[in-house]
Amino acid sequence: MSNRLAKETSPYLRQHAENPVDWYPWGEEAFRRARDEDKPIHLSLGYAACHWCHVMAHESFENPETARLMNERFINIKVDRQERPDLDDIYQTVVQMMGQGGGWPLTVFLTAQREPFFGGTYFPPDDGYGRPGFTQLLLGLSDAWQNNRAALQQNVEQFLQGYRTLEASMLEGDTPLEQDQPAAAARLFARSTDPVHGGLGNAPKFPNPACHDLVLRLYQRLREPDLLSSVELTLDRMAAGGLYDHLGGGFARYCVDERWAVPHFEKMLYDNGQLVKLYADCYRETGNPAWRRVFEETIDYILRDMTHPEGGFYASEDADSEGEEGKFYVWTPAQVQAVLGDPDAALACRAYGITAVGNFEHASTVLHRAVDLDAAQEVQLAGLRDRLLLARTQRIRPGRDENILTSWNALMIQGLCAAYQATGTTTHLNAARRAADFILDRLLTSEGRLYRAWREGVAKVPGFLEDYAFLANALIDLYECDFEKRYFERATQLVEVILDKFWEDGLYFTPSDGEPLVHRPRAPHDSAWPSGTSACVFAFLRLFELTGRELYRERAEQVLTMYRAAAAQNPFGFAHLLAAQDWVQRGPISIVIAGERSAASDLVTSLQRRYLPARVLAFAEDVPIGAGRHALAGQTSAYVCRNHTCEPPVTSAKELVERCLK
Repeated sequence: MSNRLAKETSPYLRQHAENPVDWYPWGEEAFRRARDEDKPIHLSLGYAACHWCHVMAHESFENPETARLMNERFINIKVDRQERPDLDDIYQTVVQMMGQGGGWPLTVFLTAQREPFFGGTYFPPDDGYGRPGFTQLLLGLSDAWQNNRAALQQNVEQFLQGYRTLEASMLEGDTPLEQDQPAAAARLFARSTDPVHGGLGNAPKFPNPACHDLVLRLYQRLREPDLLSSVELTLDRMAAGGLYDHLGGGFARYCVDERWAVPHFEKMLYDNGQLVKLYADCYRETGNPAWRRVFEETIDYILRDMTHPEGGFYASEDADSEGEEGKFYVWTPAQVQAVLGDPDAALACRAYGITAVGNFEHASTVLHRAVDLDAAQEVQLAGLRDRLLLARTQRIRPGRDENILTSWNALMIQGLCAAYQATGTTTHLNAARRAADFILDRLLTSEGRLYRAWREGVAKVPGFLEDYAFLANALIDLYECDFEKRYFERATQLVEVILDKFWEDGLYFTPSDGEPLVHRPRAPHDSAWPSGTSACVFAFLRLFELTGRELYRERAEQVLTMYRAAAAQNPFGFAHLLAAQDWVQRGPISIVIAGERSAASDLVTSLQRRYLPARVLAFAEDVPIGAGRHALAGQTSAYVCRNHTCEPPVTSAKELVERCLK
């Protein structure tokens, strides 16, 4: 028999629809029952591609005896953290206040008023891994609820005070501030880059695109070789290692080792959108054809395997297939031999490091670029790759989360726009347009409000700050690609909603008219993707350049000032906000083109192909700052403006680029 989750659209919630647990989705029905029966709430948050979520589900939620205990003593709520990032932020903070690192599955226990009194992540069924067994945890907390509730209420009060203290600490600070904080952070990231394998930190190793984006921006401003070399090393090693799917394209979530050899195989849209942009930007800066191959293969993967027929992008793919992590992706020499035969199998095995011993479970190998090949061998390998990819399509694929999320789609649109501007490939632009139009048609209300998620024709959950901010920036990017004025106008409307519903002495993650929660989060830190706060600052700054509306600049500067000390103390958590600070410090360039659009391609292309991370681009008739700008002697002309003061117009693409670079 199915439980209530069978009626939900979320793939993650549906994964638990057959559990013997009496699950509720988040909502008043569950809270009312908790009040009526005087029971605590067990809240479990995760997402469809989460490996350890699957493990805990199999070990505990599918176990009839464990489920009976859960049903008798708790009201059990399942939440998809991709649909409700606000709840994830609030209750992850509980685990962090308890001195743990956080993660998924997230396991939190609440009162009927949604107040937390205990939390953790994965719990094994029995004591192990330095953690209490889940059954013992349930028994202990149930006993405390019945016999020592005062102690639990004390926990509640400490957590509620902790929320206030943490928020205050981010808005205060007496850390000595560098005169150029973005440069100081970029140099720190470069020094912290693994000198052998690239990337930041040790195992497990994550891509951290926001940090590398900041380093690339500062290299473009300062021209310090160490900055560029740290980014190039990281991009090279990530693309050569097991993090990258060498047959199908696209990046996994992270690697369990420091060498990028063995990934946790789930693929997330937000990673791939950001990495497409990072590789495309680095390609624009360096001209390295290796970067173009990587971002175009990644786009091929997204369009082939992660795109709704009408243009939106799916959220993720699982790590597991047939109950085994990575089974879809790994190879043995015998499997390669069966597809390619001799001598092609020998070349493929040598190129991709496939050995009889392997580097993964069951003597299988995660593909990686093990040796350098000459030009002729690379051409040959490309054909072998296609044959192996075709053979891999016959395997059972990992599960796919077909939620279409506004903010993650926006990140992918930004990646596609960067790829289009870097190459001029219209396939990238058309994919960006289709995705943007999908979101605007299906997740935007007639009042201009966004929904967070869409699946099977149903849009649900009001949008959060990151949904509005990411989409506003994506639409500005799209306008700068094809100059359809409606994208610029819609971006402006989204920013006006941000100011109306999310601004209250600073930015909040949830709207002022949203669901009342135990805590209204600001969520200014970057996570696996930039914070909505930092993305808002970029949207404010970009639209100020295009419209001249002073309120946008004022709000951006207020946010930068609010978090300046926090960014100095923790640059890794504020990399994207520091990128916005860099925009302000260097003084952005606004390029306004006047004249016939059909005659502007040379001017536009010359700008799009260059990596200019602090510029906006518009046609004069589309934007307020274009008023009074006219073509020079009947020739399509470009005005280069700084601080809203424009130099005399130019008609030569070469001279235009020179002015932008001076």
